[in-house]
Amino acid sequence: MTHYTPPPTLLNNRIILVTGASDGIGRAAAKSFAAHGATVILLGRTVRKLEAVYDEIEKSGGPKPAICPMNLETATPKDYETLVNMLEKEFGRLDGLLHNAAVLGTLTPIENYNVNTWYQVMQVNVHANFLLTQACLKLLKKSNDASILFTSSNVGRKGRAYWGAYAVSNFALEGLMQVLATELESNTTIRVNSIDPGPTRTAMRANAYPGEDPMTLPLPEDILPVYLYLMGPDSKGVNGQAMEAQ
Repeated sequence: MTHYTPPPTLLNNRIILVTGASDGIGRAAAKSFAAHGATVILLGRTVRKLEAVYDEIEKSGGPKPAICPMNLETATPKDYETLVNMLEKEFGRLDGLLHNAAVLGTLTPIENYNVNTWYQVMQVNVHANFLLTQACLKLLKKSNDASILFTSSNVGRKGRAYWGAYAVSNFALEGLMQVLATELESNTTIRVNSIDPGPTRTAMRANAYPGEDPMTLPLPEDILPVYLYLMGPDSKGVNGQAMEAQ
């Protein structure tokens, strides 16, 4: 899948919501989706950063994006309902949802793991993914060909010492993906998959591996073929799969 070459019009007329769109992989994916024709809804905490991505997309000639500021750590079910009502009024449907926002927590033995940090990681990495997906399903069902993508990690597919809440949260996302994929496959056109980006030059990776030379890692822009494939029509019928970007 790393050698997939998407046509320039792959995502024409599609409406795609991207969380964590202000930085790293989310930013790169949002810009790439727009470059391939999608109207992208940029969700993140920091308005200034979202506005910068918005401007980059507009400057490059992509469809006019939208900005949705939201803090996933504090958002309530009512906040997600309000968001989806706004999206329904503005766009009528969703054709794609990329869950990219996440927090690392700390690399600490389970015995010593801070309880408040554990709650924070689970809130952002698991509960927010569940709540946003649940709220968006009515809009995704209005699409003829919708795709939900969860961002996972190799430590969410095989546990590794000291990765604590981050690893456990990614195991939970893999389970959520599988359950949702099987629930939706028989009576909707929605497909659900997960992507492990692999080692990528992001701020989270730098926090996890402070001694690593980031210049040895691919940029977020370099790992997007699988994201484009799974978000576009070429992946029709691909459902419930745990994919790798590298």
